[in-house]
Amino acid sequence: MNRILARLRWQVVHRGWEAVQRAGAVTADTPAGRRFAAFGPGSVAAFPPGSVFGERWITIGADTLIGALVSLSAGMVPGQDMGPVPVLQIGDRCVIGRGSHIVAHHSLVIGDDVFTGPYVYITDQNHGYADPDVPIGRQMPCNAAVQIGSGSWLGAGAVVLPGACIGRNVVIAAGSVVRGTIPDRCVVAGVPARVVRQYAPGDGWLRSVPAPPLAGPAPERLQGLTQPPDPPG
Repeated sequence: MNRILARLRWQVVHRGWEAVQRAGAVTADTPAGRRFAAFGPGSVAAFPPGSVFGERWITIGADTLIGALVSLSAGMVPGQDMGPVPVLQIGDRCVIGRGSHIVAHHSLVIGDDVFTGPYVYITDQNHGYADPDVPIGRQMPCNAAVQIGSGSWLGAGAVVLPGACIGRNVVIAAGSVVRGTIPDRCVVAGVPARVVRQYAPGDGWLRSVPAPPLAGPAPERLQGLTQPPDPPG
């Protein structure tokens, strides 16, 4: 008898949770989907979501899957006016892995057919530390546009920093920290990420000779002081 009751409870809980997940999913036809600047047909954001705000400045293409517990944000806080154009754009047929964070303040563009593993972090803003006497969290942040080319894959736990420009059909190895410019059709790995393999027409995928870390964005001016390109984040 106890075994039968335990099985019934298990079935009720799991079937109930499955029903909640289906009912809570965000699509173009739901009230949550209509809050976005664009939410393409066939796209789904799974339930439960992570922290999602600034939808007016976020566009999602067609047939894209946003995994559960994914945070999508435009701006520092809910309700912040980000101007006349979207600051976060996710293309068609993308898959954003469970628990990932995509945080945009300036310009963050993800192309079509981009897949990520779980717990990937992508942002176009980083902490400033120009003044050594002011706590880091109270200093003005630094923005630098991020672009991820179509057809690329970001492995689990990868981090994409402000100013990164990733080419098309690029593999980002799990756990890599990416900054600077990455060419098309290559594999990068490490902290900071380096090109370890690149496609050469006629020769296929070739191992790359070890090279210095990829160059970051040019220094910016902040409150009259030179701001280093890659403050810790």
